[in-house]
Amino acid sequence: MNHAVAALYSRTDLRTDFRTEAAGKSPCRYTFPSLLLPRLAMPKVPVSTPHAPAAIGTYSQAIRAGNTCYLSGQIGLDPVSGQLVEGIDAQIVRVFDNLAAVAEACGSSLAAAVKVQVYLTDLAHFAKVNEAMTRYFPAPFPARAAVGVASLPRGALVEADAVLVID
Repeated sequence: MNHAVAALYSRTDLRTDFRTEAAGKSPCRYTFPSLLLPRLAMPKVPVSTPHAPAAIGTYSQAIRAGNTCYLSGQIGLDPVSGQLVEGIDAQIVRVFDNLAAVAEACGSSLAAAVKVQVYLTDLAHFAKVNEAMTRYFPAPFPARAAVGVASLPRGALVEADAVLVID
């Protein structure tokens, strides 16, 4: 990096945090870069695979941006027949198999998952999802949210999506 650019990146300004002053406390002072680095555009690259159900709407199976891959929600659709598999146990397995197939199409695996969201029409099935996740995600496990919902597409009982960070 040349000296002129280094000087621009190292400039800082003292600013006052007036929120503390408004709360009756002494204002604190901190420094931060006065010149924001230009944001480099990362192309959005759609990812798809025939080993997971095709997108049935205006979305992609996944989008890769830089080293991050955002996997769309998967329900328990069989990728060959396009039909929903029967029962909660089969749907849980199919959901994670579908996510694994999309993760592989991203050039990775579910081991790279940093965040998983699970949607259940009946939270009584939460323990089954927990048990299944131990077979698909190695420790350290990803951050996760499990949300109870009124309904899911095609009458599915479970849906999950994920975010992968790929090295």
